[in-house]
Amino acid sequence: MKIGIGCGVDPEKVVLSAGKSASPDVEIICYVKEGAELFPPEQVTLFFSPCPEKALVDDLRAKKIDAAIRGSLPANDTLKYLKSVYGADHLERIALLETAAGKKFFFAPVGVDEGWTVAEKVSFVKDGLRLAKAFGLPEKAVLLSGGRLGDIGRHEFVDKTIRDAAEAAKLSGAVHGEILIEDAAADAGVIIAPDGISGNLIFRTLVFLGGGTGHGALIVNIEDIFVDSSRASSGYEGIIELTASLIREKIH
Repeated sequence: MKIGIGCGVDPEKVVLSAGKSASPDVEIICYVKEGAELFPPEQVTLFFSPCPEKALVDDLRAKKIDAAIRGSLPANDTLKYLKSVYGADHLERIALLETAAGKKFFFAPVGVDEGWTVAEKVSFVKDGLRLAKAFGLPEKAVLLSGGRLGDIGRHEFVDKTIRDAAEAAKLSGAVHGEILIEDAAADAGVIIAPDGISGNLIFRTLVFLGGGTGHGALIVNIEDIFVDSSRASSGYEGIIELTASLIREKIH
């Protein structure tokens, strides 16, 4: 299989991770800005381009690679071009997270503009459960809201998150876990935040403050495998491993 990964800032870190993750059945192609001086290890190929984010997406669309990882390429330019190539008006991402204690679950939304409607929440549950089953995680999805049922009436925004989570749970067969994320993390394979802002904050708190790990976020509403990643990642080995598993499981 061939996996492409973008090298923007700190390309040496990306190439080093690629070298650690490559194997006889996994070839990794690093998409690099022209002029960069890098020395890749065996099983890692450098692809130089004046615009590596476009080259990465174009090769994925043309099936020249089996999957793509954003790596350290700029998020706005890369995801904007991805949307234009695939004709998507928005992107839906589901991240694989791991707590400091080693508990893994799929989590969404992780983008501030994602997961605001009941329909989006239901869609995230469906895709999340499909991923949980493929990865051997508990096939239980929990929808979070901005408060407990007893908090209804304290604030209209809190009330809306409770109503939306309850409705999405009813439509999808998931559990409304209220605001109790600590209970959800104990036995759920899929956790859905109330909205994109709280989801992004939960992701950042777990990964950057809480000693947890983000193993990348699969974009689930395009036909090919594209895994988003944070440029702040300490390394990309886990993200490459997730991507290889997605290819083997024929997720798309």
